[in-house]
Amino acid sequence: MSTENHSNLYFGVKKFIKQESNASFISGGIAGAVSRTVVSPFERAKILLQLQGPGSKHAYNGMFRTIFKMYADEGWKGLFRGNLLNCIRIFPYSAVQYSVFEKCKEVLRARDPGRKENYAYERLIAGSIGGIVSVAVTYPLDLVRARITIQTASLSKLDKGKLAQAPGIMQTIKDVYKNEGGFCGLYRGISATTLGVAPYVAINFALYEKFRDYMQQSSYDYSNPIWKLSAGAFSSFIGGVLIYPLDVLRKRYQVANMAGGELGFQYKSVSQALVSIFKNEGFFGAYKGLTANLYKIVPSMAVSWLCYDTLKEKIDKW
Repeated sequence: MSTENHSNLYFGVKKFIKQESNASFISGGIAGAVSRTVVSPFERAKILLQLQGPGSKHAYNGMFRTIFKMYADEGWKGLFRGNLLNCIRIFPYSAVQYSVFEKCKEVLRARDPGRKENYAYERLIAGSIGGIVSVAVTYPLDLVRARITIQTASLSKLDKGKLAQAPGIMQTIKDVYKNEGGFCGLYRGISATTLGVAPYVAINFALYEKFRDYMQQSSYDYSNPIWKLSAGAFSSFIGGVLIYPLDVLRKRYQVANMAGGELGFQYKSVSQALVSIFKNEGFFGAYKGLTANLYKIVPSMAVSWLCYDTLKEKIDKW
């Protein structure tokens, strides 16, 4: 290829990447993959703690004890079990979330020409839409990851007391499709997931941008990574605590049909499931695994926002 062709290709790629929607998509995808890899052990520990229903023997107790038990049972690979699938899922999930959020803000601002900033309620709306669209695009991968997580852990002893062999991604998809209602089976629990993700993304994104606006308008140097990490951590903490029961419900829905319901819960609807959790397991049953979740989402979103803002700024200046 000639030097001229190389130059044309370079400027073509640069122009493509620098487009606002593409820059948000790429930055969001990379930020999501990096942040989730960093907190993968906490992510898996959270899921295992959430899925200990009234019918389980509570093999896992406490976030760090759960991580140590995962390591003892499955080695270091157990700490990152399902992370490859999680990264495959989180790249489009995070990319769609950020890009839809930015696009929705742009559309809402366009109603008032000349306005450069969005109102708080517009950011909440944009975040909700970003959360809903990202869930719709990637939900089957989320369901499969939850299944793989529990099938390889001590909660599910399906092979005469021994830990089950780690299932493959395609095999899990085939099993769900074949035995649980076809295509609809791959979206089991999506309503519960959407109910949890939409308000979480709305609160997280809106709060982060509010902090960012405040810092940029004050004397603080917001280019300092510490400020970005702090703002991302605080906004994710608030959102995570407020909507956590819906996150528990989401995971329960995804695995309720496994192993004939041996985990101890079967739900008919979202409302019935929430009532059942609070009634049978108490208030703290709805917050089972909260500590592990906070250990996961707080650093995860802090790293995600730092990566996103940094990459976005680099692309804009490119």
